Amino acid sequence: MALVTTKELLLDAQKKGYAVGAFNVENMEMVQAVIEAAEELKSPVIMQTTSSTLKYAGPEYYYANVAAAASMATVPVAIHLDHGSSFELAMKAFRAGYTSIMIDGSHNVLEENIAITKRVVRACHAGNVPVEAELGKVGGKEDDVDGGNGGYTDPQDAVYFVKETGIDSLAVAIGTAHGVYKGLPKLDMERLSKIREVVDIPLVLHGTSGVPDEDVQECIRRGICKVNYATDLRIAFTQGVKEVLEEAPDTIDPKKYNARGREKVKEYVKGRIKVCKSEGKA
Repeated sequence: MALVTTKELLLDAQKKGYAVGAFNVENMEMVQAVIEAAEELKSPVIMQTTSSTLKYAGPEYYYANVAAAASMATVPVAIHLDHGSSFELAMKAFRAGYTSIMIDGSHNVLEENIAITKRVVRACHAGNVPVEAELGKVGGKEDDVDGGNGGYTDPQDAVYFVKETGIDSLAVAIGTAHGVYKGLPKLDMERLSKIREVVDIPLVLHGTSGVPDEDVQECIRRGICKVNYATDLRIAFTQGVKEVLEEAPDTIDPKKYNARGREKVKEYVKGRIKVCKSEGKA
């Protein structure tokens, strides 16, 4: 089927009390893995790319991969710009055909975050493309995203931010971090509940790789509708490649080790879909 927007996916998740998994993809095999997992479990799915991924190859390449996979799928698929670092990059992804855009102005002061977010919302909404933004700052470092020690989302700031920007979904900072955790993260569940009480749009959880499944599911119960996974997909794919090269060091055909990487990512994604409780929601 044709690509869909994240707006329709997340509103359904919000209404029915589940979340949609959003998976960062780096190559064709990862796209195939996510689609195969979603098809087997009859789940909607979001595939996304970061600004650093789009430095490696432009959005047109990733859009073409995901659009081709979606055209042969029977489940809803969206393609999302994750952590758009500038208005210019957001517009580049928008023009390439992305069906969801994130602008991340969370490193700026509140009013500057609002200003750049409003600008992206105005442009994207003209083309019926939804926008995600971040308030507070998810900690940790991954690719070009460096949240340092992070900074929690203030519920009252969230009310003001959502009203002023007109965004469609809000990424909240409640103690998660990008990259690999050095210990178990401690999430501020009460803060999440307070944000949910005062903000009526879908909420997004970033930095979820490595967060215990029970904590993710508690976040979903408290209002999270989109759950992002990136680091663990990379780890899974790399493990598959390493296994083949350890078993047969003379392997020179990329299809052989990439296929194992695809298999590992597929199994990982199937597990995350079950955690998000989106199985059977397509």
